[in-house]
Amino acid sequence: AISGPRALRGVEQESLTVRCRYDPGWETYVKWWCRGADWGSCRIVVKTTGSEKEVKKGRVSIRDNWKDRSFTVTMEKLRLDDADTYWCGIERVGTDLGNRVKVTIDPGES
Repeated sequence: AISGPRALRGVEQESLTVRCRYDPGWETYVKWWCRGADWGSCRIVVKTTGSEKEVKKGRVSIRDNWKDRSFTVTMEKLRLDDADTYWCGIERVGTDLGNRVKVTIDPGES
């Protein structure tokens, strides 16, 4: 019901955008972006309000697009320690739906 890139590379100080798609019917559900290799204990970085309004937390923002059935997460001013395993997910009763994304950050020009 949810799909996205398996791995993405970003460059230090630049931005990275992750696009996750979902099946029809999940439009009004809360979408989230979570950090940590272990799905069960990953830390929610940012989540939507169940609307199409953009939500920004620090250097990370998330925005849902119902017509497109996708949501995008943008990470700005990337740091080398942003490299980690992340998950894009949909909140629901029972176990949330999720897709794992490995993010690698390359050093920028010094």
